[in-house]
Amino acid sequence: MWGTDTYWFDVALATSVLMLGHLFFGRFAEHQSRWFRLVKSIVAIGWIVGTSALFGRRWSWAVLGILCLPVLVVHGWWLPKNGVNGWTGEPRERYDALLGLDASGKRRPTS
Repeated sequence: MWGTDTYWFDVALATSVLMLGHLFFGRFAEHQSRWFRLVKSIVAIGWIVGTSALFGRRWSWAVLGILCLPVLVVHGWWLPKNGVNGWTGEPRERYDALLGLDASGKRRPTS
């Protein structure tokens, strides 16, 4: 009955990784709309399951790992290099300035 050789296992794995990402790093995306975050998650799950269906599970896991690389680079290297803690996003003012956000968390207009 239970098996790891189904697409549902791939969905569970992808949603688990996304859930952990939202849980631990969701505060970094507060400036994004909920719809954008939802669509981004659905596209990522579809991409992973589609890769599993077309190319096999190993490629699907490779895609999942590749999707994690930018997160690790940004939070582990780029943010600390720019004076922001990659885990907590502090100091918040500096983090918001790097993203081009004003004090209310909205994007500053570009002119």
